[in-house]
Amino acid sequence: MVSMAALKACFEQLGLTDVKTYINSGNVIFWASENDKQAITKRIEAALEQSFGHPIRALLKTHRELEHIVAALPNSWVNDKETKCDVMFLWDSIDKPGVLDALPMNPDVEDVRYQPGAVIWRVNRANATKSRMTKIVGTQLYKQMTIRNANTTRKLLTLASELDAKR
Repeated sequence: MVSMAALKACFEQLGLTDVKTYINSGNVIFWASENDKQAITKRIEAALEQSFGHPIRALLKTHRELEHIVAALPNSWVNDKETKCDVMFLWDSIDKPGVLDALPMNPDVEDVRYQPGAVIWRVNRANATKSRMTKIVGTQLYKQMTIRNANTTRKLLTLASELDAKR
């Protein structure tokens, strides 16, 4: 477990600005003057390993990428008492429409959509036990994604938009 205060400090030490963390799951919003995502990612991963003593993968999404993902998320797809909706953010190695073919979905009970950068998944909680999606946990595919619920994803976009408006 990494404290969000320590995570924020790690990002700030890299010279990233307006650093803000959101909930205790590694979400970090920041501003970087550099535009090379791969270079920024490598710097962050190196700093994370140095600060916390073990490799931690980082997946960066730009404000624009996050906007496109949230725009593809139907307004009615929320995470609440009746519905479970997750956004599976994809590493580049699996970021293609064909990723859907690798997912163990049950089309009778769940909706799954590809959007560049993510897979969006929704199931009614009453049918959650009929979903096959949990079978990906621990697989190579699962290790190439990071999952946030729809509500968190929308909040991350709000935070990124606020930062962008400030700039």
